[in-house]
Amino acid sequence: MSCRQPEQITAADVLAHIDENSLYKVLKFYGEEKNARLLSRGLVESRHMFQRLDTTRGLATLVSSLLDDTTRTDKLGRHAHPATKTFQALRILVNNELNELDYAMRLAQYYLRPQGVLVAISFHSLEDTIVKRHLQGVDMDHTPATIGLGVAKHRTALSTYTKAEIDSITAKAWKQLTKHVVLPSDEEVASNPRARSAKLRPALRL
Repeated sequence: MSCRQPEQITAADVLAHIDENSLYKVLKFYGEEKNARLLSRGLVESRHMFQRLDTTRGLATLVSSLLDDTTRTDKLGRHAHPATKTFQALRILVNNELNELDYAMRLAQYYLRPQGVLVAISFHSLEDTIVKRHLQGVDMDHTPATIGLGVAKHRTALSTYTKAEIDSITAKAWKQLTKHVVLPSDEEVASNPRARSAKLRPALRL
């Protein structure tokens, strides 16, 4: 579940050492798991009853037994394994996926030439939120409110931004090429089930 680098923490390491409350937050935020509290408690308690969880099969079996639920469905009504969201949460954590995606979007904005096209495909809502934020120009590091707070000590209450500053703050880097996010068709999902949760957003570099 990791894009392994030397000395990188693994999902097995996380499960062997993380405390219950921290694991709850990981499962709740990264996995969007509604049973995060139940699972975090059960996974931590399992350390005293089982061997170290170091295989995907072992983790999947334990999560299934904790939930006692083998009939989960995804948003499209398709069968989903009870451990799917747990694996998602751990994968996002150990691979630092959300920060990597945020960095990738910044690099795309920097390196892509004007009129170049970016096509971003995400597979869950956390990823899509990051992509959408960048394409809409919603970056908390560069919004007028944040900039205003950052330079407040250097300005009086009556001071104003110059035209160049305003243009820099409000300039958009992307033009979205579709009005709405593009979702896979029923035919595509039928031929490629892994596409069922995909969201595609194309944009033009300005």
